[in-house]
Amino acid sequence: MKAVAFIGHKGSGKTAFICELIPVLRARGFRVGTVKHVSPQVEPDSPGKDTHRHRLAGAERVLMYSNRHGALFWDHHGTDVSDFIRRFLGDLDLVILEGFKTSPYPKIEIYSSGEPLAGRIPVLAVITDRAVVVPNGIEVLPKDPEAVADFIEAEVPEFPF
Repeated sequence: MKAVAFIGHKGSGKTAFICELIPVLRARGFRVGTVKHVSPQVEPDSPGKDTHRHRLAGAERVLMYSNRHGALFWDHHGTDVSDFIRRFLGDLDLVILEGFKTSPYPKIEIYSSGEPLAGRIPVLAVITDRAVVVPNGIEVLPKDPEAVADFIEAEVPEFPF
């Protein structure tokens, strides 16, 4: 399985670009999953709802399920995200992570303004529609999902989960 983290400053357009990229990758036959990094203060469940009450009561995992959707909620204490990717997304071809600047995953920066992260954080490429100066060896890609999909297919290695 390939894994790549899209990083960038807040408001740089990471989510919007990922949402444009996923259908392109799907059209190429990739089975794609995503992982979004959020603050520990973000509560993914809805306080007061039954699933949240189950967790508060001590359930280790709570699966919310309907005829159309499912969500699994669990609390953990610092377990590495790789463990969860392997367990829950291991059957996919590609996992796109949003955020995870300090992770060991290959990274692609979405750049819109300010000081680029490339050079301070190791990245494979920078996606931008603006002029940007990056260290030698870092590819600058257009904000074109087809071009980025080509790059991912050719340059992002399999990740050893």
